[in-house]
Amino acid sequence: MKERILQTADKLFYLQGIRAIGVDTIAAEIGISKRTLYNHFPSKDALIAAYLERRFVTQRPSDKPPAEQILATFDSLERRFAATDFRGCPFVNAVAELGPAARAVKKIAIAFKESRRVWFRERLNELGITDADELATQLVLLVDGSIAQDLVRDDPAMARAAKEAAKVLLRNAGVDVGVDSAKSAAKPDQHSPQQ
Repeated sequence: MKERILQTADKLFYLQGIRAIGVDTIAAEIGISKRTLYNHFPSKDALIAAYLERRFVTQRPSDKPPAEQILATFDSLERRFAATDFRGCPFVNAVAELGPAARAVKKIAIAFKESRRVWFRERLNELGITDADELATQLVLLVDGSIAQDLVRDDPAMARAAKEAAKVLLRNAGVDVGVDSAKSAAKPDQHSPQQ
């Protein structure tokens, strides 16, 4: 039952907003009483915290090269942006909705954002980047910026633009990220006659 409550809260909070959804709505959606819900979650605040903790999934490194893992983050974002149920970062949404008074929510959101930054930093350390901490912060800003741009524009290409910016940052840090297809396509063929 606890998992059913969490699944329902997750869906409703994420798609419709935390303030817009009361425990009455969640209980009705499941077909239980408010009392049953409160047996599992003593307050709406406790349910909100559990919802965010459930969404707190740490990114894991793979066997792929670190630079490829970093850039794949933006590919993953593009796929997520294309989904019809994408409504932004649940942690940013929660902080924006509930404001500074919701300290527990802000604490979870900060921990999540920091875990993403640390993941980038670890990949950058694997690449031997001198100032991995600063570059990790810049990459996180690209992620969050692309999310905000997608929400405003409803354009998954914002993740692609952020990926290109990430490539520039990585190149500037000395990382080989391969040939930039956009630049190579823009260069005139040396063997073709000049116009």
